[in-house]
Amino acid sequence: MTTTTKTLNVVLCWHMHQPYYREGLKGAYHLPWVYLHGIKDYSDMAAHLERYPAMRAVVNFAPVLLEQIDDYAQQMDALLKHGKPTQDHMINLLAGAERIPSDATARLAIIRDCQRCHAPRMIHPYPAFHHLLEMVGASYEAGQGDTALPEHLGYLSEQYFLDLLTWYHLVWLGNSLRQMPLVRRLLAQGHEFSAADRHELLYLMQHCMAGLIPRYRALAERGQVELSMTPYGHPIVPLLNDFANMRDAMPDAPAPDAPGYPGGAERARWHLQHGVEVFEHYFHRKPTGVWLSEGGVSEDALAQLDELKIAWTATGEGVWRGSCAKSGTPVDDTQIKRGLFSPTRIDSFKTRMFFRDDGLSDLIGFKYSDWHADDAVGDFIHHLENIAVALGKNANQHVVSIILDGENAWEYYPDNGHHFLDALYSRLSSHPTLNVSTFAEQAAHTPAKPLKRLASGSWVYGSFSTWIGSTDKNRGWDYLVAAKRAYDRTLEAGKLDAEHQAMAIRQLAVCEGSDWFWWFGDHNPAGSVSDFEQLYRTQLRELYRLLGVAPPALLDVPLSHGGGVAENAGTMRRNT
Repeated sequence: MTTTTKTLNVVLCWHMHQPYYREGLKGAYHLPWVYLHGIKDYSDMAAHLERYPAMRAVVNFAPVLLEQIDDYAQQMDALLKHGKPTQDHMINLLAGAERIPSDATARLAIIRDCQRCHAPRMIHPYPAFHHLLEMVGASYEAGQGDTALPEHLGYLSEQYFLDLLTWYHLVWLGNSLRQMPLVRRLLAQGHEFSAADRHELLYLMQHCMAGLIPRYRALAERGQVELSMTPYGHPIVPLLNDFANMRDAMPDAPAPDAPGYPGGAERARWHLQHGVEVFEHYFHRKPTGVWLSEGGVSEDALAQLDELKIAWTATGEGVWRGSCAKSGTPVDDTQIKRGLFSPTRIDSFKTRMFFRDDGLSDLIGFKYSDWHADDAVGDFIHHLENIAVALGKNANQHVVSIILDGENAWEYYPDNGHHFLDALYSRLSSHPTLNVSTFAEQAAHTPAKPLKRLASGSWVYGSFSTWIGSTDKNRGWDYLVAAKRAYDRTLEAGKLDAEHQAMAIRQLAVCEGSDWFWWFGDHNPAGSVSDFEQLYRTQLRELYRLLGVAPPALLDVPLSHGGGVAENAGTMRRNT
């Protein structure tokens, strides 16, 4: 289908984020998701853009993720060159830097860890890997194994576990890495992986991790990609600023016992300023735009972006609807959604706002994974063409914003989303009437529509309910408030030297991240809730240790248990 309208602007924004997984600033990695998503998703997403030079996109990085990517690359390099064990248990086992344990409980932990993936796409298609798990009675539900403790577990050979670990890392390789001759050989070999085989695999993984940041930097330097950032530790800035920001969308929800987060506005500015410093260190440029963590916006957060002369930010469709209502926009105007597709200028603020099309974004995040790639892309393009027709002759004054995680959807697609993204980039980059662009370009060149007020909220349901307003989430905030008060007292008393004060500031930033609160509550699977709430309590205890203050006993007790069956294992939220 072709249209006679002027070109419709389309921006795809991929958000790359993982929380800080180390136990304290220098401890072991509690979870492996940074390097596993690195060798699978961050690598593949760069490869797709490299394959289609005419394709434009925005790629957003959380600075705390950039630091961990860099750290993994350095630790893996030291392992390969000098035999120095890393701070990641799984990598050490694969490398032989840690011996396969002999006791059944520790062996069971390895088997369970090697099932942390979406089984229908990452275990079942590989008979040799599937067979290794079936040998010990593993079963799967949504990709999570539930292996009993068979008596014979202690009698399995070390080679069994080395093969299992090798297979686990092979299936986490992205499609682009699977085309390498080494990987093809190992996949065909199937078993009896030698120390040399595993060393070669680790070298490939290290080379991939070391190359990620330079690859995205190169894409930005040639003008194909706009790189943007999230505040340093991925905090919910509006909630740091004022708990009352939850009230626009959640007027009656229970709040934490604490009236607010002490010194929160100052902490929000620190996350923004330090985020810019880290971003500039890795990408050799300052960001033009900031995707506030989880698209969490408020007027006080917008003022903080203005202070840094940030050109644009973005959020979800629910916030746009709330902002229209708060501004007195006629209901009919909201229903036809024209304003959703315009850069927006909130009265008295300079930073431009873009609003996510939840329907189109959720099609990629949740629906198209079960479609044939050509059908999915055809459907997606058809939706965009229909929007262009509806906007008529002014289509070129509008922007359709598609924003979603750049890492979590693809394990639900065949071949890590390769066929879908290949077809999508091919069609979009060559389409006669759709102009793929970036938010920086659109903020600079497309007229902004005025809106009187900005409603506080996030890209999830237009509210902050994913992070505050229920028993466990509020309890998490009260724990954080107590730790911040201890931090403030210690600094005011001058008890820390410069080195320990700098460490405490960074550790506090880790504790302020949004991911802890995302996982608290009954919505999410118990295993994931346990992983994150344990690590949250560990991070708080480490902060108290750095302050020289005894941690409260309540940090020895789980604050949330979970038990839900969330879509896509709870890593994403559907809005439509």
